[in-house]
Amino acid sequence: MNAVNNGTRKAEPAAYTAKASLTQPVLSVSNLTKTYGRKTALNNVTFDIEPGRIVGLLGTNGSGKSTLMRIAAGLAQPSSGQVTVAGEPVGVRSKGLVSFMPDAPVTEDWMRIKDAMGFYRDFYADFDSAKASEMLQFMKLNPDDRVTSLSKGMKERLQLTLAFSRRSKLYLLDEPIGGVDPVARGKILDAILEFYDEDSSVVITTHLVRDIERIFDQVAFIRNGELVLMDEVETLRTRTGKSVDELFREVFAE
Repeated sequence: MNAVNNGTRKAEPAAYTAKASLTQPVLSVSNLTKTYGRKTALNNVTFDIEPGRIVGLLGTNGSGKSTLMRIAAGLAQPSSGQVTVAGEPVGVRSKGLVSFMPDAPVTEDWMRIKDAMGFYRDFYADFDSAKASEMLQFMKLNPDDRVTSLSKGMKERLQLTLAFSRRSKLYLLDEPIGGVDPVARGKILDAILEFYDEDSSVVITTHLVRDIERIFDQVAFIRNGELVLMDEVETLRTRTGKSVDELFREVFAE
């Protein structure tokens, strides 16, 4: 697990980049296009994400980022191009490698927290009960509490706990801090840093860039269905002298 150090990620070894370049990408997107009738949601998008990366997939509403996440999760099919997860083409087999946290709750109102955990344990072969228990303690979630009694922030903590309780290769988090208070945001971001596996990768969509950019290794900007920028966060900061939030405002200025 990763250490949390004053709210920032620990530095990677100097040899990391060279080593990572020799490994198989966790997520590989090649010439991906998705259309809905006459509307083009994604247009010829290509990129790779190596193991151990936390990547921000950034764009305004309707930019195509949620469509890309759904395709990577195996919930939608591309119109053309190819997407693979750990070398597996998106499909039945790749779904077992992906843990997807959608922007809507995956729990039912009748559930207690322990019921939600039990559902995941029964449904997913890669569910890790020890990790789940550790995350519940970290998130300050009581297994006996009803889901309906939780605040918005606590519900988001539960959704993240469910997603990260699986031993997956790729974690897809769609707006994990949307609509929650600053305290809950901080706890959620700290949990991402603490509990993701460095052999896996995490892709996060968000429009709250300033609040979350501290955890990103890379960012990808998608505008009108096209990938307009993807680079290491530190490279961007060094080259431009600007934060990711400032660059986001420039790229997506109206």
